Amino acid sequence: MQSLTHRVGNDTIHSMADSKITTILFDLDGTLLPMDQESFIQAYFTAFTEKCRELSFDPQQAYKALLIGVRAMMENDGTITNEQTFWNAFSEILDIPEDIRKGEFIAFYTQEFSQLQSVVEPSFRSAEIVRNVREKGYTTVLATTPVFPKVGTLERLSWAGLEPSWFDEITTYEYYSYAKPNLGYYQQIIERVGAQPEQCLMIGNDVTEDLIVRSMGMQVFLVTDNLINRDNVDISSFPQGTLEELWDFCNRLEHREKSR
Repeated sequence: MQSLTHRVGNDTIHSMADSKITTILFDLDGTLLPMDQESFIQAYFTAFTEKCRELSFDPQQAYKALLIGVRAMMENDGTITNEQTFWNAFSEILDIPEDIRKGEFIAFYTQEFSQLQSVVEPSFRSAEIVRNVREKGYTTVLATTPVFPKVGTLERLSWAGLEPSWFDEITTYEYYSYAKPNLGYYQQIIERVGAQPEQCLMIGNDVTEDLIVRSMGMQVFLVTDNLINRDNVDISSFPQGTLEELWDFCNRLEHREKSR
């Protein structure tokens, strides 16, 4: 492995130690759960639309409702939860009372959704990385953008070989009222775990959605296996590396006393 100046060199490790990192935020899709995001999204939309067909909804209307619901969560201003935001928009398009049919749609995440595991490529390193930093005393957060219900997030977590108990906080649409890259989302995280931005390290694969936390004072690590860089940002100055290099990076983090 090459020596990495802005990737996983010793200077990076020392700077992390000096900054008093206590909390590590992990993105899921494309980071702890390697995948081609476009393929996953396409498979997700297809499966969800087929579920709507089985429930006797017009597939085109259902697809439109899903897109509008997701967009509403992405644009949520913090007034209500993403769960409420999604179902308000989704139910309006399909003209159905939320409380009558919601359970049937949620069942999708315990049944058909599991088939999407075929489009991901889990790595055994993910479990080793999370266990490693927990054993070293760091607070761990699964910072996946909260546009899925808890049951859908836990399903994806299982595909990566990860246990919910390994995380102090898991972000889902029931409890959050912003989505990436809105800084309000990250503010909610640090408030819920009782940390300051400068005590946090965000690990993700999306330059726009994950590395925006630098403006809050968080440190970052960019995982490059499934890199997303829509705006072609110069990433040469960011600590970065593959999932294997992230393992090496985390393996060299110092132990700390966990106060929580």
